[in-house]
Amino acid sequence: MTTLRARLHTHLALMRDVLWLLRSPSDGSLGRLAALVIASGLCPVALVYVTRGVVDRLIVATNTGGEWSSIVSLALWASAGGAVMLVSQGLAAAVEWQRTLHEERLKEHISERIHEQSVRLDLSFYESPEFFDRLYRAREEANYRPAELCRAFVEVFQGIIVLAGLATLLVAFGPWLPFVLFLGALPVLYVVTTHALEYQRWRKSITQDERRAWYYDFVLTSADHAPEVRLFATGRRFRTSHRLLRAKLREGHLGLLWRRAVAEAGAAAGSVVVTGATLAWMTWRAIQGLISLGQLAAFYQAFASGLSTMRSLLSGLARIRANSLFIESLFEFLALEPHIVSPKDPVAPPARLQHGIRFRNVTFCYPGAARPALDNFNLHLAAGQTTAIVGPNGAGKSTLLKLICRLYDPLEGSIEVDGVDIRRFDPRELRKLVSALFQPPVHYFESADQNIRLGSSSAHLSASHVRRASAAAGASSFIETLPQTYDTPLGKLFENGVELSAGEWQRLALARTLARSSQILLLDEPTSSLDPWAETEWYPKIRAEAAGQTVLIITHRLATAMHADQIHVMEDGRIVESGTHDELIAMNARYAACAAGATETMFASVEMARS
Repeated sequence: MTTLRARLHTHLALMRDVLWLLRSPSDGSLGRLAALVIASGLCPVALVYVTRGVVDRLIVATNTGGEWSSIVSLALWASAGGAVMLVSQGLAAAVEWQRTLHEERLKEHISERIHEQSVRLDLSFYESPEFFDRLYRAREEANYRPAELCRAFVEVFQGIIVLAGLATLLVAFGPWLPFVLFLGALPVLYVVTTHALEYQRWRKSITQDERRAWYYDFVLTSADHAPEVRLFATGRRFRTSHRLLRAKLREGHLGLLWRRAVAEAGAAAGSVVVTGATLAWMTWRAIQGLISLGQLAAFYQAFASGLSTMRSLLSGLARIRANSLFIESLFEFLALEPHIVSPKDPVAPPARLQHGIRFRNVTFCYPGAARPALDNFNLHLAAGQTTAIVGPNGAGKSTLLKLICRLYDPLEGSIEVDGVDIRRFDPRELRKLVSALFQPPVHYFESADQNIRLGSSSAHLSASHVRRASAAAGASSFIETLPQTYDTPLGKLFENGVELSAGEWQRLALARTLARSSQILLLDEPTSSLDPWAETEWYPKIRAEAAGQTVLIITHRLATAMHADQIHVMEDGRIVESGTHDELIAMNARYAACAAGATETMFASVEMARS
């Protein structure tokens, strides 16, 4: 009994969630759809009633030899039947139109919710495979699951209306007939429910396989992988992996469909026995003269329509149940809460930095990582100065940028801006203080102008501001040679797009970073894709553009680091050396060893920059 009550509670909760989801577009479209479905659902009941009248009047007209009054009565009933059919057709078209309208608005609403939630959640969620499973199920099925749910809802709701009307007609022939109607559909109910649960479990179990198949498809079709796929001839390997995985998924699906088909055949046989016995009994009553031929015709039509409607209703319920995985995944995804939130009483960030940024005994470890990226880390970035961080890969340099932007929170210690822990600020207000160039730079397949404007929170960034940021980043020289200069679409994803080199994309991203009016400028490997000649040109421009800002540069390039007011060397999540370029060279330690081991080209760029 407890299990049955739990299942009933689960089904009711599911229907509640379905109704909440369907009514999400609060524009009244669901109410209009429900009204049309009710009107449409009454038409089959009216048609059964009219059919009985037509048959009875036809018999009267035949028995009276075609008397005028009986012909007129028959014609009126036949006209009523034609009117009901016309209204039924019109309502069916209206239901289809309104349902499609609601489906489209529902899809837009769900996609908007998914996008909103994706942007709202912390970066740490993107370190979890479980999160990607949820996101995949919510996002990949958002284009068609809402339409499936809407159609299933219409079938169920309309089925209830029709069955309620037909039941009142069948009760007149015998109070037990509605029960027989349900009994005839009961095997089908068992089959579709059982299959829906099995399908739901199977769909959830294959999420990882489907995501991996998607990944193989992406590798084979994306421009980023195209050079290596051709050079290393890995296409066959990925095609084989994709084919084997799709075959596994196909076989699992076909196995489910075969088991369902066999079960449905058995259920249909049971329904035929119940239906046949009932119709035989009613025919025998008609032969004995206990009911009229009109009543027999009305019963046959009502019972047949009832069976068809019952199957449709059960099919709709099964489809709602089958789509419950999407509903559960969607609600699970939308229920996720970010960990980085604004405090109850946030402190306003400083209008202008006076002291700078300080890391105090900060320990941080990425989700799932075996070792911390920062370990009891301490650092002070003086306000208004340029600080460079150098060190080997994996030292934790890029992590500093993400923590200052509060994309993550430290496990221990604190990060302070002018002596205030950044967790006391509203994250949105804190991020307005910061502009950052991340590594690798993001490519937006928009115009060059829009690529730069995306860095500013201002909706009315002037053209002169865009040009100034572009010039400071060294991007104006190539942008002005493009076919439509700043209005040229970039990338090859869309028509008439122009592809840029790695260095040009990096300069464009740097222009986007500089377009944002901020107090803190964070640059992660800003010259990694630039040649030494371009590198010697960009720093004086950046220095002038970032005057008064607190600048942090993460770099492997000595020609970039040497200009900073302060240089820190990082290893294994700690600062191991600090000083100016000359001071660090004089120490003759790690930084000096790196400089001594630099290539001739690197030293040439250093000397060019110093001169």
